[in-house]
Amino acid sequence: MLLEILKAILFGIVEGITEWLPISSTGHMILLDQVVKLNVSADFYKMFQVVIQLGAIMAVVILFWNKLWPFYMKKTGDSKKAAWKDGALAMWIKIIIACIPAAIVGLIFDDKIDELFYHPIPVAIALIVVGIVFIVVENAKKGSKPAIRSIGEITYKAAIIIGLFQLIAAVFPGTSRSGATIIGALIIGVSRSVAAEFTFFLAVPVMFGASLLKIAKYAAVGMAMTGTEWIVLIVGCLVAFFVSVFVIKFLMGYIKKHDFKVFGVYRIILGIAVIALSFVLF
Repeated sequence: MLLEILKAILFGIVEGITEWLPISSTGHMILLDQVVKLNVSADFYKMFQVVIQLGAIMAVVILFWNKLWPFYMKKTGDSKKAAWKDGALAMWIKIIIACIPAAIVGLIFDDKIDELFYHPIPVAIALIVVGIVFIVVENAKKGSKPAIRSIGEITYKAAIIIGLFQLIAAVFPGTSRSGATIIGALIIGVSRSVAAEFTFFLAVPVMFGASLLKIAKYAAVGMAMTGTEWIVLIVGCLVAFFVSVFVIKFLMGYIKKHDFKVFGVYRIILGIAVIALSFVLF
């Protein structure tokens, strides 16, 4: 039991770091799974690697609660009632719009995508390609001033474009959801900090939806978690939450002074490593 808890802690650490940095949590989870095997059923692990993201997403909810929660208490006479914050409704509509493409594809083709692309070589190729794109986009944007400097300035058209980039990540594991949406945002002139922040916000409905889908499918086949599996899931989520808090704060501070090219270089190196190791481990 203790060994499985230690493994769950390690998975939580990796999830918490890689979910928010644009370096692909999927690629890292595949590598980690080959080195550190959880003593759980195959069906549970398929569910675990998605649901562990709930811990990471709760970090976003806590850190950005004031921006995400759309209501405030408005005083009217001697009473108070809930009212929409300025711009909150528009922001959430944009978030929903951006999530629709990935949600539709995920619901229809989830199992097929896993079957076709959730393998080391496709993931490695996605790591390398997106890494190169990061470097190219950052070089192209060097010296230019972003046209969009706040969440409120993101238009509905921009939200749709960012959503289409998120769709790419939904189809090709290893692309990195955060990486794809950040690239899409940078291309259309969104500042780095706003691109990262909007990516965090998009993660809330996407990850909750993906987790609920996996849990529903797990329950639909009549599977029941063992005591060890419950502990692994809870520990993994908790660790992912606490690590995510620090990683999100780090990233928001980092991109105020630096670009994303270092993550592009890291992705390329990791992709090459995955291809090399695939001939040994997989």
